[in-house]
Amino acid sequence: MGFNRENYAKIKGEYDGKYLRAIEEAQFRRAEIHSKLPEIAKIDGELSASGMRVFEASVSGDRAMVDRINEENRALLKKRTDILVTAGFPANYTEIRYECSECGDTGTVEYRMCRCMRDKLVKAGLESSGMYELIRTQTFDNFELKYYSGDALPRMKAIFDIAKKYAEDFEAEKSGSILMMGGTGLGKTHLSSAMGGVIIEKGNDVYYANAVDMLADFEKEKFGNLRSGESADTEKYFSCDLLIIDDLGTELVSQFSTSCLYNLINSRLIRKKSTIINTNFTKEEMRKKYQDRITSRIFGEYLVLPFVGTDIREKKLFEK
Repeated sequence: MGFNRENYAKIKGEYDGKYLRAIEEAQFRRAEIHSKLPEIAKIDGELSASGMRVFEASVSGDRAMVDRINEENRALLKKRTDILVTAGFPANYTEIRYECSECGDTGTVEYRMCRCMRDKLVKAGLESSGMYELIRTQTFDNFELKYYSGDALPRMKAIFDIAKKYAEDFEAEKSGSILMMGGTGLGKTHLSSAMGGVIIEKGNDVYYANAVDMLADFEKEKFGNLRSGESADTEKYFSCDLLIIDDLGTELVSQFSTSCLYNLINSRLIRKKSTIINTNFTKEEMRKKYQDRITSRIFGEYLVLPFVGTDIREKKLFEK
């Protein structure tokens, strides 16, 4: 799927406007200069007419004439610049001023997306992912394995390596899904945020949601409990390249929530959409809380990463 479609449409529209606006502003400045400095208007007319003269000379094979016209044009351009500067204007005053010199504000360079547009899409993707603040503070670089000791250290080092490789190699509809399970404060949210950040940087549409908030959106959509102007927009949970569901198990389980959860998990598996689920529950606790049709899909289709150790947040608290 690639970048979020709404973000892409919005930013592409901005580029279309920027490109045309840059041309219009240059035309306005040129008209201003022509009215203030008629000599430049005359030079611009001569430069414009020289194009046809060069074409005719080229067709006739008169290379000497082409060289002579080009030399005349260089002299005219120098004279034009001198007049502008003497009048107190920058030498490039009438030129088109693009924000990006590589793509000329079109967003593409040789039929490929320009890096300026890609950077804007990545930033928009971070902001619309629902995890902008998490991604800014929770990365692979600041995930500290020093807080794990004993048998937990090699296990967590292996999980860290798996998570990093998953993010770096991520391909939409090919990378599969992951279940991160273990007690509170073991780094599940941190690692899933780090993964989400890298995957967004690669140009994928990622959405993060707390399980409680996500299921509340489904409930609002189903029962119409929406405030004026509010939208649940549950389609994003089905269509994004990667969905990160945090704190599964903290939501109130009901027939409705169970049905929504099964539909979401099953639909994403059928569509080959990747999902990362974080839960504090054990396998046994999940089987007790959810129906077999949900747990069988998760444990049968997801890569299960069991986190171990003691609460890192408590350890950091004692360091202060």
